[in-house]
Amino acid sequence: LTAYGSRAQPALDAASAEIERLDSLFSISSDSGDIKPLNEAKSGQVSDDTAALLARALEVSASTDGIFDCTIAPVMNAWGFPTGDFHVPGKEELASLLSRVDYRQIQISGDTVTLPEGVEIDLGGIAKGYASDRVMQVFAENGVKSGLISLGGNVQTLGAKPDGSRWRIAVQDPVNAEETFAVVEVENEAVITSGGYQRYFEQDGVHYHHIIDPRTGYPAQNGILSSTIVSTDGTLADGLSTSLFIMGLEQAKEYWQAHRDAFDAILMTDDGQVYITEGLEGRCTLTDGSIAQVIRG
Repeated sequence: LTAYGSRAQPALDAASAEIERLDSLFSISSDSGDIKPLNEAKSGQVSDDTAALLARALEVSASTDGIFDCTIAPVMNAWGFPTGDFHVPGKEELASLLSRVDYRQIQISGDTVTLPEGVEIDLGGIAKGYASDRVMQVFAENGVKSGLISLGGNVQTLGAKPDGSRWRIAVQDPVNAEETFAVVEVENEAVITSGGYQRYFEQDGVHYHHIIDPRTGYPAQNGILSSTIVSTDGTLADGLSTSLFIMGLEQAKEYWQAHRDAFDAILMTDDGQVYITEGLEGRCTLTDGSIAQVIRG
């Protein structure tokens, strides 16, 4: 967390407290939060924040035809990603679990959420974006006009740097974690990246990462190594970074062309090619000096 201004320290303290509050609220393992009790009881009242985040998650799910799906939890659990107890599930096990993955099964009435038996919610694919959006609000409420937050692959900025120039955000190389492959200049925007290099395990020489394609139940292997979303909406950017990674290049292009006013993207494919959407022309450079291919509307 970085903030500038006369009330920077109170803003940082308030922002840290807000992150901890939201982390507990949205955690799938916290008894004092909303998600674990809801998954266990299958019905219950939730806080305003959980209701708001769940509504946004369902919007992204509908927009991506279920490629983003916050009911993926049973499949994630089968692979062992939440616990670290890794396991490669069989095809029959996955087929059974996938019958429980469908965001449309979630019922919301006011602040009450109801889930069918077997359905579980996991908001981990979008919660950090919501938290970074909230931090921007906390900063603004404390008079901060220039600030930045980084939450492990999620970066969001408030205003420009104190000298008036844009923030320069580097994007990690998905092949070499010690290197970066692109730098993007932003102001009042989030830069959120998803890649299979962040959480994974290997078994019998096969690499299994945590970004599960809800259409198959397996880690997405659709040709994208790194998916970065740039948007003024951190919550949206978080959900879409996962979604475009799963989609693959051609579907990701089509999705951006249909929603180009909401975000821009930086995509690296498994052959090392880098693609940027045209809104990033002139403010995204590749660190090796090469030129990215531009996706146009």
